[in-house]
Amino acid sequence: MNHTQLSVNVNKVALVRNTRHLGIPSVTRAAELCLQAGAHGITVHPRPDERHIRAPDVRELAALMQRWPGREYNIEGNPTQNLMDFIREVRPAQATFVPDSEDQFTSDHGWTLGDAAVRGRLRPLVDECRRLGVRVSLFMDPDPALMVWAAEVGADRVELYTEPYAAAWGQPAARQQQLIAYAGAAQAALTNGLGVNAGHDLNRDNLTDFLRAVPGVAEVSIGHALIADALELGYAATVRDYLRCINEADRQP
Repeated sequence: MNHTQLSVNVNKVALVRNTRHLGIPSVTRAAELCLQAGAHGITVHPRPDERHIRAPDVRELAALMQRWPGREYNIEGNPTQNLMDFIREVRPAQATFVPDSEDQFTSDHGWTLGDAAVRGRLRPLVDECRRLGVRVSLFMDPDPALMVWAAEVGADRVELYTEPYAAAWGQPAARQQQLIAYAGAAQAALTNGLGVNAGHDLNRDNLTDFLRAVPGVAEVSIGHALIADALELGYAATVRDYLRCINEADRQP
């Protein structure tokens, strides 16, 4: 049975709020409505330029999550920029290390763990998180060969970067090739003792097929598509429909 958890990334709520000085829409209210509808967790990616999530949001959401025991707070970011300060302060359930540059438009690649220098920079930061009781997930391309290195630096999980799969959605042959690649990467992660997360451009159309094909996905983090759907359907109906997509993956097509 599939027990995939849904974490809602609320960055885009903050992006809309930041276009004015009225404090609306509320990031914490959006998170609370998603949790009330059954979301298993909340994700934020506070970038150094605060283009969307800002430092007070991180703290306010941490306080909110204290009122939701059993739900997960996941903070993403580059640990060589501003991420570690937030991890030390609020100690979320999970830290997702993403190799973004400071001015990067959106996450678009995983860690190059074949490079010993990259592993050397990550290892002490992973160790620090684990001493703080924070699970570490590394944002990774679907390359089975890299999973042994993710385990070697001490990560608990990997988050598979799923945009290539999403981009192939309308092309059956390409989509199938992508699913084979992601299934192989996930299996390699599991073989090396790692948990498997996934995220980037997953949506209500492509989520079920992904979860049916890729073994052991513990968590999907979905932001852009989910918030876009919520503009039409509302937060509660949207979260329930994503949970339906997850539950559909338990059933035979």
